[in-house]
Amino acid sequence: MEHLGVALRAWRDRLDPATVGIAYGTPRRVPGLRRAELAALAGISVEYAVRLEQGRGATPSAQVCSALARALRLPDDEHAHLLRTAGRAADPGIGPDGPTGQFVDRSGHLPW
Repeated sequence: MEHLGVALRAWRDRLDPATVGIAYGTPRRVPGLRRAELAALAGISVEYAVRLEQGRGATPSAQVCSALARALRLPDDEHAHLLRTAGRAADPGIGPDGPTGQFVDRSGHLPW
């Protein structure tokens, strides 16, 4: 679970809070989302988010992984990586070989 924590921290650090609609009210010491902001966006408790990031949490469900991926705005390949890192099989519809990836390949642009 240590690798999951490292990945979550990296994804959290790179996401600009303004991207998810969080205004800069106070100066930030570090870039990216705060743990509490990620937890609120994903619909999980701050304590659980901390445990996952520190590698102390139980294996998160696929639903929690998907909620984290949505909150972090992860593309399909990173969503699949999150699922694998958490010990979950990646959804066959996620990733470059799944239906979404095939659609993007055929259309030449993202569907959203």
